Amino acid sequence: MNASMVSDKPGKSPMGMEMVPVYEDEAPAEGGVHVSSSFLQNFSVRTAVAEGGSIPVDIRTIGILTYNERDIASVNVKFEGWIEKVAVNYIGEPVEKGQALFEIYSPQLVTTQQEYLQGVKYLERLEAGGSADAISRARSLLEASRERLRYWDVTGEQIDALRTSKAITRTLKIFSPVSGIVIFKMDQALEGMKLGPGMTVYKIANLATVWAQIEVYEHQLQYIQPGRTARISVDAFPGQSWTGRILYLDPTINQQTRTLKAFVEIPNADRRLRPQMYANIELNVPPAGGAVKVPAEAILHTGDRNVVIVDKGKGSFEPREVQVGAIGGGYQEIRGGLRRGEVVVTSSQFLIDSESNLREAVSKILGGKTTSGGQKAAPPMQR
Repeated sequence: MNASMVSDKPGKSPMGMEMVPVYEDEAPAEGGVHVSSSFLQNFSVRTAVAEGGSIPVDIRTIGILTYNERDIASVNVKFEGWIEKVAVNYIGEPVEKGQALFEIYSPQLVTTQQEYLQGVKYLERLEAGGSADAISRARSLLEASRERLRYWDVTGEQIDALRTSKAITRTLKIFSPVSGIVIFKMDQALEGMKLGPGMTVYKIANLATVWAQIEVYEHQLQYIQPGRTARISVDAFPGQSWTGRILYLDPTINQQTRTLKAFVEIPNADRRLRPQMYANIELNVPPAGGAVKVPAEAILHTGDRNVVIVDKGKGSFEPREVQVGAIGGGYQEIRGGLRRGEVVVTSSQFLIDSESNLREAVSKILGGKTTSGGQKAAPPMQR
């Protein structure tokens, strides 16, 4: 019970306990410890052999689904006008590419249509009996009017219909540039609103793909890179999973959480995944090959160092500091301090390590202390 009580002959300690002899040939190596067979049995000390092989690296995290920012389109106009008729009225409404969203009246647009039709009439008159140079100039003017309409997002079909009908339309229909759902609407009531150039009326997101925003710890960054695949599951559809890939990583670490934000792109052809869902993410990382590995429970983590207890045989054990690497599948990679084939303790090793530290401390305390018979003190008695 008290390792500082030593004697050069058998007997009982002041606490009434029988003292156990320790012989010279049983003395452990420097920094080690020797324990009795009864200790090994009483505390069910188990061991395992350090072996070579690959270690699967498991990285699991959670993420929040969000829109694919590359598939969000803004709907705006490049001229001043007033919205007169609205076809899409609420956020979340699905739209198809080419579907009419609203109609807008613009005096500028009406004037440009008039200029275009005048150019058409002028060209037709010259083509009936004008010079080649005059016809060429008329065509250039007509093409300039057409391009001006195109710059204002008037479609080619609308321009052709204007030329055929020769009837100026008071309002212009604005069409959706993509298929998707409306995720932003400028105001609850759009009819009658005045628009200026560049004002966003709608934002439309295509849900054919979604992103999962995840966060990974600093020590996991060695395994994370764009292109890595990931398995995604959500609580809404148990038993089902989707496969995605890491798209990009944020350039900076979050100072509060010490994590890095990453985005996983996920195909969503059936549109079952929806933004703001919680998702479970399992990143597929290649296993660490050719590693020396031991069971993860063999490692004693002390904060500033990692220690294993090496079984030297015949009750002798040696605490040894090691350098660790990847962990996965119940195993810990050892990058230094331990060789293949060496035996390590996987249970109750903290008791052996504590005993080792205690005996080392006692040895330093006793120093060159001698017994009453003038002989050098024996090592602390074995438990």
